[in-house]
Amino acid sequence: MILNAFLIIAGAYLIGSIPTAFLAGKLLKGIDIRQIGSGNIGATNVFRSVGKTAGVVVLAFDMLKGVVPVLLAGQFAPGPCSEIFRILAGLAAICGHNWTIFLNFKGGKGVATSTGVLLTLAPVVTLAGFLVFVLAVTVTRYISLGSMIAASAVPLLVWYLNPGQIELFCFVLVIAILIDLKHIPNIKRLIKHEEHKFSFATKAKSDK
Repeated sequence: MILNAFLIIAGAYLIGSIPTAFLAGKLLKGIDIRQIGSGNIGATNVFRSVGKTAGVVVLAFDMLKGVVPVLLAGQFAPGPCSEIFRILAGLAAICGHNWTIFLNFKGGKGVATSTGVLLTLAPVVTLAGFLVFVLAVTVTRYISLGSMIAASAVPLLVWYLNPGQIELFCFVLVIAILIDLKHIPNIKRLIKHEEHKFSFATKAKSDK
């Protein structure tokens, strides 16, 4: 059991650590995504700095980095402890994305990977959270603010839609805190009115 837990968590972390945004920048544009735009290793920066298609692909892969470990954990750790293993695998995948071993333990903000994990654990909550995100971004046009609002709403949604699932509630509460902490630079830019607003008309920017 202990060996299985170690292998599941280690494998989930390594899957989460795959730096998809960094690889997209290098392979498609020959750029270091960390040196341009917001400097964040995530889909939004790829969308702005590399291109729309690349951004969508990176978003999909980052979500899969959350989905796959949770599914594998359910297969390799069936039984009464399955849900705990699935949650731990999801948390490890998110930590891998946020602090990837392949980029000196620096990574993205974990929103897409967290969404993939939550989609697998609680799809109805994920849909409700996504609607909150879309509404927040539509009103404010800030991806970062929409992400923080949605992340903060998810624990309340779990409490209401999945009552009694204490483990899941504690998990999403931790994830909401991590996402908000990762967005501290964005909060500072929002206060200074320096944060970029989202637009589908955004063109890929070159490295300057």
